[in-house]
Amino acid sequence: MRTQVAIIGAGPAGLLLGHLLRAEGIEVVVVERASPDYVLGRIRAGVLERTATMLMERVGIADRMQREGLPHDGFALADGDRLIRIPVTELTGHHVLVYGQTELTRDLMDAAPERGLQVIYEAADVALHDVDSDAPYVTYIKDGQGHRIDAAFICGCDGFHGPSRKAVPASVGTAFEKVYPFGWLGILADVPPCHHELIYANHDRGFALASMRSETRSRYYIQVPLDEKVEDWPDERLWDELAVRLGPEAAANLTRGPALEKSIAPLRSYVFEPMRHGRLLLAGDSAHIVPPTGAKGLNLAASDVHYLSEALVGHFKRGDHDAIGGYSQKALARVWKSERFSWQLTKLMHRFPESDAFDRRMQLADLDYIATSRAAQTTIAENYVGLPLSP
Repeated sequence: MRTQVAIIGAGPAGLLLGHLLRAEGIEVVVVERASPDYVLGRIRAGVLERTATMLMERVGIADRMQREGLPHDGFALADGDRLIRIPVTELTGHHVLVYGQTELTRDLMDAAPERGLQVIYEAADVALHDVDSDAPYVTYIKDGQGHRIDAAFICGCDGFHGPSRKAVPASVGTAFEKVYPFGWLGILADVPPCHHELIYANHDRGFALASMRSETRSRYYIQVPLDEKVEDWPDERLWDELAVRLGPEAAANLTRGPALEKSIAPLRSYVFEPMRHGRLLLAGDSAHIVPPTGAKGLNLAASDVHYLSEALVGHFKRGDHDAIGGYSQKALARVWKSERFSWQLTKLMHRFPESDAFDRRMQLADLDYIATSRAAQTTIAENYVGLPLSP
């Protein structure tokens, strides 16, 4: 098989990139190791920046998102006693949209057949070859048969554990990583949210987050040590802990219910440079990971896809070959700014094992300053809603 662009990974980044390229008449094949049901079973982020919603609108797959998504004009930081509201729309003129990553992926997946986007699921042993040549190709096994896709470019949208980043020689790439000494224990439940906006809470016992997927489905998290096990946290214990950490105002409106899903996710900050090697271009989690604090993971993947689609369209439609060469630098400039925001918010809202009483007082002083400073709130709001895309 021959195509112009082979995309590895059919998560939201790969599917969105595929739709953007197909809308410009570019030939695309998407290869995914997992089944469609497995892809849709990944419980991930649910807060979309304007970049992500803009791209969904551009490809004409935004109807359900606009109909069912929940526009949020702000969010709150909690210090154990009070809620400090960050009025995002008032400060920036923009809002975020609460719409689950699973639902966004489903929309992109459902639209693929009618848009002519070919997606090959359950492709085993996916491997990339000759990515530093003018004739890269992908091999995989499907139904016991070997297959090969020759492409002008390969786009790695296959996540942190996928084969794309591993195809970049160690002598070429550099990884920057910070592993955090805790994880997030999350619960998904069919109960109404305790608050109409997200709450990021800093408590003496650790961080907590009150989030939602809809007006009837809630997503909550608490900070736990890395050696904690899900089975040590029955539902009632988790709800009790959330009530304490979120503070009295949120706890008064907390509705409890059985867990639909419960898991512990470790936290890390990770960036791989460069995001291009020869004819291989990386996007999303294959090139970078952010802590979920601040909801930047999916949104950062969306900005990668924006820059990458523009570069590929420029190459194929206008003969602008410099666009491909500049992709990595342009994408990484925004990646590092998002990494900075997620890292700062993580430091502000979590309890670190090595922290002492002075560190705790600094956190509380920061929160008190944010509560009384419009300038501080504006800085947070600008980053939360998403920094502008560079031209």
